[in-house]
Amino acid sequence: GGWSSGSPLGPGAGAASWGGRAGSYPALSSSLRTPQSSPGLYGPAEVKISKSCTTSWPPSLLPPGVFEKNREQLIRKTCEAVILGTLHPRTSISIVLQVISDAGALLACCLNAACMGLMDAGLPMKSLFCGVTCALDSTGAITLDPTAKQEKEARAVLTFAISSMERQVLMCTSKGTCSVEELQQCIAAAQRASGAIFQFYRDSVRRKYSKT
Repeated sequence: GGWSSGSPLGPGAGAASWGGRAGSYPALSSSLRTPQSSPGLYGPAEVKISKSCTTSWPPSLLPPGVFEKNREQLIRKTCEAVILGTLHPRTSISIVLQVISDAGALLACCLNAACMGLMDAGLPMKSLFCGVTCALDSTGAITLDPTAKQEKEARAVLTFAISSMERQVLMCTSKGTCSVEELQQCIAAAQRASGAIFQFYRDSVRRKYSKT
């Protein structure tokens, strides 16, 4: 199953359309309007060995590099942390994410697209999850959902996968340098912002099923 309804929580322009508002976090509003990636999900399918989840990118003109492979691994680990794989023994769940454009916060966008694809497919999960990217400038100010230009100028860029269950941090990756205190501030900001994204999930599902 895939997802197609109004905006995949990433600030670029692209193909899938989702729609929605960022709630009380205006810094996230751009990411709720225009998409960057289009999710596809296949499975469960029988495999020879136990393998809960795989993620991949459709072929492009250039082979995947280190950053692409690392991003794929981060998404896969996050999905594996919430999917109830024991309900599908000896099966594989394949998540295919197609990046349409990259205007910033790409990993967070892909995490959100993956979660909505899993929701749409009806796969059992321990909790929902969402991605939030924070950029720290030279003064220590935090920008949520930064653009590509803001990411380039930032001293540090951190992306978190946040669970809907008690706002637990499922994954964290960073580029640049920051202090322990700044890291804690970014985690707190991401946890607060996640509420707007989870509300967007609920609103999108409600709109979809109210039409059927």
